[in-house]
Amino acid sequence: MCGIFGVYNYYGDASAFRQRALDLSKRVRHRGPDWSGCVVSGNSIMCHERLAIVGIDTGAQPITDEGDKVILTVNGEIYNHRALEKELKKPTKFKTHSDCEVILHMYKEIGTDVCAKLDGMFSWALLDTREQGPGRLVVARDPIGITTLYIGRCSEHPETVFFSSELKSLNEDCDVIEEFPPGHFFDSETGEFHRYFRPDWWDGDRIPTAPVNYRQLRESLVAAVRKRLMAEVPYGVLLSGGLDSSLISSIAVREAARISAAAHSDTEDVDTRGARHFPRMHSFSIGLPGAPDLLAARKVAKFLKTAHHEYTYTIQEGLDAVADVIYHLETYDVTTIRASTPMYLMSRKIKSAGVKMVLSGEGSDEVLGGYLYFHYAPSADEFHKETVKRVQNLHTSDCLRANKSTMAWGLEARVPFLDKEFLQVAMNVRPQDKLCSKDVMEKAIIRRAFDVEFADAGFTEEELKQGAYLPREVLWRQKEQFSDGVGYSWIDSLKECAASRVSDDAMAKARERFPHDTPETKEAYLYREIFEQHFPQPACLKSVVRWVPRTDWGCSADPSGRAQKVHEKAY
Repeated sequence: MCGIFGVYNYYGDASAFRQRALDLSKRVRHRGPDWSGCVVSGNSIMCHERLAIVGIDTGAQPITDEGDKVILTVNGEIYNHRALEKELKKPTKFKTHSDCEVILHMYKEIGTDVCAKLDGMFSWALLDTREQGPGRLVVARDPIGITTLYIGRCSEHPETVFFSSELKSLNEDCDVIEEFPPGHFFDSETGEFHRYFRPDWWDGDRIPTAPVNYRQLRESLVAAVRKRLMAEVPYGVLLSGGLDSSLISSIAVREAARISAAAHSDTEDVDTRGARHFPRMHSFSIGLPGAPDLLAARKVAKFLKTAHHEYTYTIQEGLDAVADVIYHLETYDVTTIRASTPMYLMSRKIKSAGVKMVLSGEGSDEVLGGYLYFHYAPSADEFHKETVKRVQNLHTSDCLRANKSTMAWGLEARVPFLDKEFLQVAMNVRPQDKLCSKDVMEKAIIRRAFDVEFADAGFTEEELKQGAYLPREVLWRQKEQFSDGVGYSWIDSLKECAASRVSDDAMAKARERFPHDTPETKEAYLYREIFEQHFPQPACLKSVVRWVPRTDWGCSADPSGRAQKVHEKAY
């Protein structure tokens, strides 16, 4: 992934604004430290900060067509680029080896219908100047919002549109800023957003009735991991030792071994260069000394025979990083900041080791109802509706965390659990099969799907020959939220720090100081205070959404997993 920034139909002299545009683009250069590009066309400017992972020798952006009339800047990965290249009807000469260039050529053939054809994570902007006038701007974001994207305007000049991967490139020049809605494209011809992602499961009131097909569930996740091994640089897996990251790691190890052992074929639709170039899997974990996640990750890494890298941090190092984390994440949400700080620290260590891409386990808890508060769901229907809602809002929480805390250091995180085809399978399982209780552990269906001892899992003989995916004690380990798993004292220390820095008097006047979305705890107050130091403009508040459990289900409002009574070490 990369960083993108642009201005469409600038109200002044675009050539004179070029240096300002470069300065604003530079604010997201941490996302793409490998190269910078800028194209000015008429009164529009397209910028790009590149993180080179695929097509590293020729993939500089913005990319233009042969006549320099269509200009494309992309942040993302297109996993089905080879299949799409075969669909092109006209003979096409590609300028680069980038997986993203196919977007430009498909747009020229089918227009905005290209959005629905893309299988990947992406935010991109395309400027089409083939007609007279300012040209046509099309901006699109991936279906779930794995990549981050914002759109802004200056109310005095509504004809001008700004866009950027992050808020920090817009807040000084725009007084109206919106998070770009996932699964949509913006078209300057209409001036509106248009939804292109319309799966049948998106309507939460539509309750699926199909029983779980364990083999289909497993095979769709394996396929999701396999396609994400596309890379020309060293890569690895984030391994917390919990179910989600351990499953992704296990699948990645198996698929990388299969790919490297098979005969190479340029006709394969899935780009498998990563596994061929770097067959040995590296795994990474972080925590306070003695943290539950470190111990579990060590066990999984030994089982999978990965090249394992274990990092620790101190409470003070974590506290010192919080202000930087809030700057990079552009949120004051308590849950997101708690979990993002160790991920931010780990990402720096991973990047220093020469790794540019990692697979991660985000999304499973939303898709499968894995958070411990799902134990309190009043009915199967309500359980399902909550999973749909959580998936729809991932772009405000876990996707934002996974993207920005890693890209702060130029590290790309890919999330197989949010693959379109896996979602189509998993979100259409009847909710009765997903329910958890005192007798049924959360996310039981995915655990059973990868449990070689489960009779209905439908394993092939070839799969059984490879043995278990994971040790049973890992496959059936209770859910730990990342902010808990790195060490239970981490959250306790954050609360203590906030208590020492926010006075009782300040807390009593919180509603006066923060009338919008007033913080309810000292920890939330502290994060809000830091956020507004970085982003004082009122427009910056609109994109922030707080993550809270369903208190109307009778569970605690504290987002920590340990706040739920079903946790083995609840407080």
